[in-house]
Amino acid sequence: MTPLHIPVIGLDAFPRDSAYHHRARAALLASRLKENLCAHAGGDAIRYYSAPGRTELGGNHTDHNNGCVLAASVDLDMVAAACPRNDHIISLFSSGYPSLSVDITDLAPRASERGTPAAILRGIAAWIAERGLPACPGFSVAMDSEVPAGSGLSSSAAFELLMAAIFDDFGRYGLSPVKWAHAGKFAENEYFGKPCGLMDQLACALGGISFIDFGAVPEPRIENLSCDFSDYGLVLAIVATDSDHGDLTEEYAAIPREMKCVAALFDQKNLREVHTDDLIRKVREIRETCGDRAFLRAWHFAHETERPARMVAALERNDIDEYLGLVRASGLSSWTLLQNIHTAAPKRQSLGIALALAEDMVGARGASRVHGGGFAGTIQAYVPEADFPHFSARMETLFGPASVRKLTIRPFGVCRIRIESAQI
Repeated sequence: MTPLHIPVIGLDAFPRDSAYHHRARAALLASRLKENLCAHAGGDAIRYYSAPGRTELGGNHTDHNNGCVLAASVDLDMVAAACPRNDHIISLFSSGYPSLSVDITDLAPRASERGTPAAILRGIAAWIAERGLPACPGFSVAMDSEVPAGSGLSSSAAFELLMAAIFDDFGRYGLSPVKWAHAGKFAENEYFGKPCGLMDQLACALGGISFIDFGAVPEPRIENLSCDFSDYGLVLAIVATDSDHGDLTEEYAAIPREMKCVAALFDQKNLREVHTDDLIRKVREIRETCGDRAFLRAWHFAHETERPARMVAALERNDIDEYLGLVRASGLSSWTLLQNIHTAAPKRQSLGIALALAEDMVGARGASRVHGGGFAGTIQAYVPEADFPHFSARMETLFGPASVRKLTIRPFGVCRIRIESAQI
């Protein structure tokens, strides 16, 4: 029998309050599962899973050009309860959304499913089939998410990893979380229709803080480390700026496209092997062929891809001032060179406003930067604990109640939660 690689985490691995919370969520999901999707399943036939959101700490928009990133899983997660079926149908029920069913014997991409959860499910099944593995048995799943959509915490990757882990568990494939990350990326690129890199999926899969070098072959080089920013008197937080993430796929897609245009002038597929001296040497040709913004974005990449390793080194020697300086440099580069703080609409620049206010409040005692893909959504801030009440109140006055969220680094990634029926 193929050994399983999915981590199995007991409730005692969660903080006390979180353990109670997860037990209550599991009970609710089990009830929904029996009522809506899987009335025949009971007791220990139901299995429980959790996939965290992720936060990018450094390396903004570098993964898609084989750069280096620093990312971490966080304590906000998606949870699911699942039970097996006797066919090859996946039925999904999620609060606030229509239920859906996908027949995974049909693996052809469907234009009507692009941008929907059904595309992710069909895409993961197709990725499994492409590797010559047997079709996964069907399953029914009820899920609940505390990863806010559009927050930069990558609810999409959390969903992909959650589903990939369930596929693996019921299919007994014995794949690794890194392979699940690849499955999620494939599904998002080829079926969902979004040209994402691999950083989000890996961060959700691995847990803790991960330095990821995408230039390593054949697989990314990954180094794990642990850090609690509260040890330095800092609160790690995100601020949701009440801006719309809708219809920004082209804004995101333009970044790797322009970077790869520059790389092609050096006969490279991506910018990993292109350095600042190279960019200076061909600046005129880059401007004429790819445009001025493409040059600036390539300049951002050349410097940004070096920061994650320096951030790791700073944390390892407990030099929080150096680390925060690198965070600020990353944020400034994203704003001025990468240019992913706002779209062309001059009246919608909420990220810029949030960053300006954060800089005014925390200054050199903390740091702030864009969080995630940019253009809308959230900023990330390291705020001195003594200043956090004022910071939170001021931001929520502008962006609304609960727009500020504290983040805690979660030490484990996607997992199966060990909950016996007697516990719920």
